[in-house]
Amino acid sequence: MITHAARIAIVVSALCLAGCAGQRSSDLPMGDAAYKSISLSEHNQSGDDVIRENDRLSIRVLGEAELTSDAYRVDGNGTIQVPMAGDLKVAGLNPMQVRDLLYRALSSRYIRDPKIAVNIVERAKSVVAVEGAVREPGVYEVLPGSTLLSALALARSPTNVARLDSVMVFRFIDGQRMGARFNLVDIRNGRAADPEILPGDTIVVVHSNSKSAWREMLQAAPLFNIFYVFR
Repeated sequence: MITHAARIAIVVSALCLAGCAGQRSSDLPMGDAAYKSISLSEHNQSGDDVIRENDRLSIRVLGEAELTSDAYRVDGNGTIQVPMAGDLKVAGLNPMQVRDLLYRALSSRYIRDPKIAVNIVERAKSVVAVEGAVREPGVYEVLPGSTLLSALALARSPTNVARLDSVMVFRFIDGQRMGARFNLVDIRNGRAADPEILPGDTIVVVHSNSKSAWREMLQAAPLFNIFYVFR
């Protein structure tokens, strides 16, 4: 049988661990620095004709069967590999810009005045992951222009023990994982902008140490036979 002192030790240990876990997010930028740190880079722009990671492209080069294919898949670094042209960074560009890029790469060394057509033939599924103190964590499909608030709504919003002033967003930019913290209270009240959420982002809502600790103490109180007196 667990003694009264052991129960207290278990809860105190759990609360200490929760406190330590919450401290790890403090290194991420917040406020204006947060918006700058995950700002849209050249390969993370919005737009229906912008090429993104995992899109599939069709490239046609007149008279060049080796280069012509509908199976050019944009990899996780935003590049495609084209014979004679090598690795080309295409994420963030539109098909016309990719055509110009290919034209310069091929005409400078191999083909005189190549006739090139580029099209997006398959869009990658646009999903984000929402984790932590939300009612229904999971991976959700998002539409272009989705924001932090709309992404959290897909997960049925934060729970009542969520820390709303430090919601984390992680994003890959130029192959590096970047992160930032946002104050959901300020966003809801219009005091801060609602940041755009991009496909591939991960949103993490941490537990509020004080709220979760208080809830754990209340749940444990009947076992402890503890009564709180507020003066």
